[in-house]
Amino acid sequence: MPRVLRRSGGGGTITLMSTVREIYLDNAATTRPDPAVVAAMTSALTEGYGNPSSIHGKGVEAERRVAEARAQVAALLGVPPAAVLFTSGGTEANNLAIKGAARAYRNRGRHLIGTAVEHSSVLEALRTLEAEGFALTVLPVDRGGRIDPDEVRRALRPDTLLVSVMAVNNEVGTVQPVAEIARIVRDARGGARLPLFHVDAVQALGRVPISAAEIDLLTVSAHKVHGPKGAGALVVREGVLEPLLHGGEQQRGVRPGTENVPGIVGFGQAAARLREEGPAAAAHLQRLRARLVERLGDIAGLAINTPAEGAAPHILNVRLAGVRGETLVHRLEMEGIYVSTGSDCHSRDPRPSHVLVAMGLSREEALSSIRISLARTTTLEEIEAAADALARAVADLRVLV
Repeated sequence: MPRVLRRSGGGGTITLMSTVREIYLDNAATTRPDPAVVAAMTSALTEGYGNPSSIHGKGVEAERRVAEARAQVAALLGVPPAAVLFTSGGTEANNLAIKGAARAYRNRGRHLIGTAVEHSSVLEALRTLEAEGFALTVLPVDRGGRIDPDEVRRALRPDTLLVSVMAVNNEVGTVQPVAEIARIVRDARGGARLPLFHVDAVQALGRVPISAAEIDLLTVSAHKVHGPKGAGALVVREGVLEPLLHGGEQQRGVRPGTENVPGIVGFGQAAARLREEGPAAAAHLQRLRARLVERLGDIAGLAINTPAEGAAPHILNVRLAGVRGETLVHRLEMEGIYVSTGSDCHSRDPRPSHVLVAMGLSREEALSSIRISLARTTTLEEIEAAADALARAVADLRVLV
């Protein structure tokens, strides 16, 4: 079915007709909600709309739905339901984990460890604490975006209270050696409680196996796995947290405020679907990405930023010599293909991705990169069409240079 794209430019509004159906390949940013998720949320909105804190029947019903969703998320992660705190998403969960732990234990340690490729919600939380007087060590990564566990071991100090390392990088898909780092942190604390280990597992959920039982604080988000936006969770396996918010007793007072029942119910349903699918979904993504890599090999001047080994199956980050990533994103959109660029783009000062720069790419290489990210709903037909469209787009843009 033809689509109409309207863009406003200096000469007015331009209308572009496209007969290509939409192919959404920006699933690391967000995913389309599963129909079962939408149905569960609709029921929560129209039938289970009570306040979970109310003692009447409607409140009890809403509380039951929240408890069921908590059990579903906990079962997926392999933790007790009591360990799951619901939040508004990954950003809040990361801030609660990092700031909450640091402030709760400030009298027992002042040193924090992170990596140069963390999500901004982790890096900015760490830098905020640094401004409050905490000491911060930001560890480098190799050309594949991977942290050396020995770097963590060397960075640990007697006053280290928190180590934060993401499980899967959101821009290039690199899988970090979380299990090995967890052992290093556990050995460093001996029989003590500190340091704690926090993992941002937002991009790992449903794509890469991860054992929450080895991690003290674990962040996940619903909208990355076909759930709703505005719902996330923090697993608190070990330690205590100082709340960021005050004014209620919900969720043991650590994350007060009336629960977002529809969002939480939607997250629970998404988690249940992931458990049903098991490893088959990740295998499907791996096959699709392998085919995409094969097809993109025909494009001259294309290089792959994602490491060939040790990467999550749903993310492929590539750079194209002589073509700006932002321009390529808009050109592909004209053909109904949706991808993204990791750059923080501003009209006058485009900034390259901090992840790609930390991996050793030049400013121009980083600005010439795009991220293609897949979902379980992505098809082989869409991969073939997207590869063809990318080849055409690059050829056209290079002619214009």
